[in-house]
Amino acid sequence: MMQFGLIGIGAGAAAALLFASVASGSFLSIILFYLAPLPLMIAGLGWSHWAALLAALTATLAVAVLFGGVSVVAFVAGIAAPAWWLSYLAMLGRPVPAITNGAPEAGIEWYPPGRLVLWAALLGVLLVLVAIPNFGLDAVSFRSHLSDALSSMLQVTTGPSDGHAAAAPAVARAKRLVELMVAVVPPAAAIAATVTSVINLWLAGRVVKFSGRLARPWPDLSAMTFPPLAAAALAVALAASFVGGMAGILAGVVTAALVVAYGILGFAVLHA
Repeated sequence: MMQFGLIGIGAGAAAALLFASVASGSFLSIILFYLAPLPLMIAGLGWSHWAALLAALTATLAVAVLFGGVSVVAFVAGIAAPAWWLSYLAMLGRPVPAITNGAPEAGIEWYPPGRLVLWAALLGVLLVLVAIPNFGLDAVSFRSHLSDALSSMLQVTTGPSDGHAAAAPAVARAKRLVELMVAVVPPAAAIAATVTSVINLWLAGRVVKFSGRLARPWPDLSAMTFPPLAAAALAVALAASFVGGMAGILAGVVTAALVVAYGILGFAVLHA
């Protein structure tokens, strides 16, 4: 029990420090930031989902003390909750009858890796859905507020160019860049969240397997499959992404996440 608690607290502290490293603004801190779910997943795969839950709570408390406010919501929605849920699902197993040398024998059917990838895509979509209300509940206000936020972040001038005619082309190019980013940011956020979750889960599995604590056998990733409903969902989302308004934005986010999931499936097969 003592080891369980120490692992949970230690993993939570590590996750919080990785999350907080982005405040330094260096390039390395961005990489460390995306590795923040890794300690939580290692605790979940190597010990139990209860250890991962303790780690998530510890990290959330640390982030609340260090930053508070919006950072806590971002950490829980983007890092803690997905890491705990994916590590919980990865260690799910159910007994199934098996036959070895003609004799019945009990076996364990583990949660399929293909469904873990789909869950990572779904969690990426949910993360974007949680963030969208901060910018607006309709397409016009969403694009307007996101454009203002990006312009402020990139220090783009949207008003007159202080009477300097030479600066007008540069301002126009900057405005076009912001408009492009407004269209790209929502699906890109879902893609980044999906890839981050999958990579961290894979790294956590390799670390725990190397330590000898991984209870489930390493899955045959080249045999990974998706349920037929996933292809139907991708087709519907792709068609809906051409619809205008907020429905089109949301459909584009779903399409991007599922395309990445199928890309991961393709790379798993090609790698073998």
